[in-house]
Amino acid sequence: MNLVIGVGLRSGTPYAELSDLVTSALHDLTGNVHLVVTRKGRETEPALQQLVEQLGAELRILSTDELADQPAPTPSIQVEDLTGTPSVAEAAVLAVGAQLVVTKQQSANATVAVGRLPAPGYQPAEREIVHRVIAERRDVRRGFLDVPIDDALLTRVLEAAHRAPSVGLSQPWDFLVIRDLATRRKVHDLATAQRDAFAASLPDDRRAAFDGLKIEAILDTPMNIAVTCDPGRGGRHVLGRHADPRTTWFSAAIAIQNLWLAARAEGLGVGWVSFFEPAEVAGVLDLPAHIELVGYLCIGYVDEFAAAPELVRSGWAKRRPLAWAIHHEEWGRRDASIVDDALQAGQNAVPASGQRVRVIVGGDATQLDEADALVVDLHADKPRADFGVLWRPARTPAEAVEFGVEIARDLALQGVGQLVVQLAEESECAEALARGLKVGASACGLTHSTP
Repeated sequence: MNLVIGVGLRSGTPYAELSDLVTSALHDLTGNVHLVVTRKGRETEPALQQLVEQLGAELRILSTDELADQPAPTPSIQVEDLTGTPSVAEAAVLAVGAQLVVTKQQSANATVAVGRLPAPGYQPAEREIVHRVIAERRDVRRGFLDVPIDDALLTRVLEAAHRAPSVGLSQPWDFLVIRDLATRRKVHDLATAQRDAFAASLPDDRRAAFDGLKIEAILDTPMNIAVTCDPGRGGRHVLGRHADPRTTWFSAAIAIQNLWLAARAEGLGVGWVSFFEPAEVAGVLDLPAHIELVGYLCIGYVDEFAAAPELVRSGWAKRRPLAWAIHHEEWGRRDASIVDDALQAGQNAVPASGQRVRVIVGGDATQLDEADALVVDLHADKPRADFGVLWRPARTPAEAVEFGVEIARDLALQGVGQLVVQLAEESECAEALARGLKVGASACGLTHSTP
């Protein structure tokens, strides 16, 4: 535990008095005192200097204004009259960002309070490196070099993956390193078949854009890594898993993220391939029946790391602004109303171009007759999973409007340029969601119409 001591003292306070007061305040605490804080003008007091030296702590001096701003629990009018701040010791602890754990203790000439400091973060330059690696991580498909990966480097990357947090420390992952070209060709064939199937499901304009995208680098890299999950690892009583078994797969996904970031730091590109049925790949890799595939990664050196993700550079999709994703205390409470924000944005929106989507509000999966159809199901019962159906059981018309704005904005991020809004049921929430779709479409520059 890192402790901080706030000190207020009169001029000439004896060291023995101050030392005894500090010892009493620290009596029930464990940890080391890293910081002693007092007000400006007391830093030259011999008793304070001796205390700092004995503790091996840093001395920090604060102005009266800095102390007066703190909500000390036991302020004193007398202290305020003498010093200009209602608290010195407690305020000093709070002013350095510590949690107050021992309130003001007092002797004839001094006061002390003790706080617990947060564990220290990294230095600014070190933090910058961490955030840079996160920002520059890329899902790489192109530009791999025919350069072997050193075993020691691979071990470092896998060690980073293996340090990932996991539910109940179950560590459900394993890493199957695949260099054999024949095996990779079989996996490549599976991915190619799924690519063709996905392309066939797209509307014509979207299919044309998809044709220019590369979805894997299975044969372009010196190795592939299959990351697997053992859902039963650790037995029956894994801590934290009983209420939500999905945490096992989440743990394996976090291991992949660790691997990805470590690889980027080492100058290795990584591409995650998802264009196949996991069971088919498991068959090619001859995985035991109880082991499940979570991720299939292509890894190798690349000629460059692009400044932006390929899907952004190609115009296929855009990043979702952080402000859209942050809610405060309850769902939908953002820094600004998304409806008001969309209405304002619609006044200056730049016209967008892109695919046409027909949104059927209040429909169900039976209405997915064309590739450009998207159904919004408003019913209380969750429908069977289908990417063509968005389940949005709005609780109020106001929430339905917000859902509509969100759907339109998210479609715009995925390259949609035109919305056709079709009502399949007559209800207040259906009409409200349709209004929200139009507001969101206008905000993003999408053209919208009603059949």
